[in-house]
Amino acid sequence: MKHSYAVITGASSGIGAAFARCLAREGYPLVLVARRRERLEQLAQELKQAGVESVVFVADLSQKEECYRLMEELSSKTLGVFINDAGFGDCGCFLETDVEKELEMIDVNVKAMHLLSKLVLRKMEKQNGGYLLNVVSSAGLIPAGPYMATYYATKSYMLSLTRAVAQELKERKSSVYIGALCPGPVDTEFNSVANVEFALHGITPEYCAEYAVRQMRKRRVLIVPTMTMKAATTFGRLIPQSLYIRLTGHQQKKKLGTK
Repeated sequence: MKHSYAVITGASSGIGAAFARCLAREGYPLVLVARRRERLEQLAQELKQAGVESVVFVADLSQKEECYRLMEELSSKTLGVFINDAGFGDCGCFLETDVEKELEMIDVNVKAMHLLSKLVLRKMEKQNGGYLLNVVSSAGLIPAGPYMATYYATKSYMLSLTRAVAQELKERKSSVYIGALCPGPVDTEFNSVANVEFALHGITPEYCAEYAVRQMRKRRVLIVPTMTMKAATTFGRLIPQSLYIRLTGHQQKKKLGTK
C-alpha cells in the first residue's frame, strides 16, 4: 500500500482533525473532507509545514451527489485508510426536537456513511487491501437513547451494518478491513452542535484517534477506547433492556439540565 492515501471525512475539527494529524505522522498523503473550507485549509497548511501533502475537498455529505463526487475525486488514488467520521447529534424530547435537523442527521450519519462504506469497500476490494474505519459511538452499543433518540438510532444502524459487513469480508477471506470506533464522550464541538453537556469526563480527540489507529492495525472490528465505556456497555448486557433504556434516558436528561 505504498503511496496510498488516507481519507478523512469530518476532518475540519475534533476526532476527524485528530485522525488527520495521526495518519500524517505515519506518512500518508491525506484527503481532508468537510463542509468548512477555511477550517480544512488551516489544517492543510499546518500539515504542509510538517511536510505532509494534503488535498482539501469541500463537500456536504448529506447530499448523495456529493458522496459520488468525492469518490470520483478518489478514483485515481490508492486508498490505504478511509476514516468515515462525518456526523452530528442532537438532544431533546423527540416531540420537541427539530425534524429538519433530525432528517439531515439521518442523511449524514446513516445514508452518507452507508453509501461511502459500500463505495470505498468496492474500491479497496479491487485494489486488494485497505482499512475502512466507521466512527460510530458507544451510543450504538446501547439499545435506545431517550432524549437523543434519533442520534442513538443512527449509531445503532451503522454499528450493525459494520459488524455484519466485517463478517462477510472474513468469510470471503478478504484482505480489506472494516471496523467501528465506538467512543464515549470526547471533548469536541459535538457538544455544542448537539446542545448537550456530557455527564462523564471526555477523552481527548488525540487519544481517541491514536488508540483507534492502533486497534485498527490489529484488525479489531469493535473499538471502544476507555475501560469506563467497556464496563458500562458490558454491564448493560447483564440487566433488562427496559432498565438499561431508563438509565440511559436519565443520563441524557442530565445533559439537558433536567431530572
